Amino acid sequence: MPDVTHGSVASLWRYPVKSMAGEELSAIEVTESGLLGDRAYALLDSADGKAATAKNPRKWPTLFGFRAEFVEPPRIGVPLPPVRVTMPDGAETTSQQADVNQVLSRALNRAVTLNAAGLEHIGVQAEGYWPDMDGLDFRDTVTDFTLPAGTFFDGAPVLLLTTAALARLHELYPQGRFEVARFRANIVVTPASDKPDFVENAWIGRTLAIGDAVRLKVTRPCGRCVMTTLSQGDLPQDLGVLRTAAQHNKANVGVYATVERGGAIRRGDVVTVG
Repeated sequence: MPDVTHGSVASLWRYPVKSMAGEELSAIEVTESGLLGDRAYALLDSADGKAATAKNPRKWPTLFGFRAEFVEPPRIGVPLPPVRVTMPDGAETTSQQADVNQVLSRALNRAVTLNAAGLEHIGVQAEGYWPDMDGLDFRDTVTDFTLPAGTFFDGAPVLLLTTAALARLHELYPQGRFEVARFRANIVVTPASDKPDFVENAWIGRTLAIGDAVRLKVTRPCGRCVMTTLSQGDLPQDLGVLRTAAQHNKANVGVYATVERGGAIRRGDVVTVG
């Protein structure tokens, strides 16, 4: 199939600490490990060693109220700069602060440690709550899952989403607010066509070229969970968001990808599907 210009990069997102709000960027370097600095850290529960994730909001009810950003832009070939965490009450701490673990533990009311990916934490466990909803693999239960070795990703280094998919979900459920923040994508693409549709489903198994250098291999759909329904910022809690995806797209929104070739990408870069 010939290469097709499919659209352009609408926005870029990095999440320095797993399950915290992240940073919107105008440009970023992509490495074989994903967007530079993405999911570089996670909080580990001191009681069971599992990664803290908003996938289990009963255990981590306030995690989405925390925001993480690097104190200065990361650069390839040098250690990552410290990460700054802003807590729900507006107080801040950084990864280089001596008492960072105590500060975060008090804020979460649970003993945690802030850990960097790719060190001694191989195959870290996490857990997710499945709401009682048709179309999901489990119902009203908590299950464990293992993160890819040496990372804090749930599925793959890069998560892509199109504005067309968000528009289609809103078309199906007009009272819902389908915003990028709910879906935590790294790269949001505006397709050349403005037709609302789950267009990224057709990318699976194909290669995306972004800008002059980056090549991504789309591997599988991204199955969604309770995180998409949670309140954050001015977004209300809304189970209808996940229910709509389950009813109309097998609970998938967006696609996962691995990096075949890294490089710089910028907002506005052309996206070509090969």
